[in-house]
Amino acid sequence: MKKIKVEHHTMTAFSWFAGWLFSIGFLHLTFWKGVLAIIIWPYYIGQFISTLISGA
Repeated sequence: MKKIKVEHHTMTAFSWFAGWLFSIGFLHLTFWKGVLAIIIWPYYIGQFISTLISGA
């Protein structure tokens, strides 16, 4: 029987959340724009990183 090792990556989640809060504060976003940012911001980061990985 194999043992399963579970790792928690809370530092990554904390860094993402801190960056999101910094972005909202730095851009002086309203509450609803901040809520919209939590949905859109990861998408654009993923698009940017995928272009870096693919070399385009």
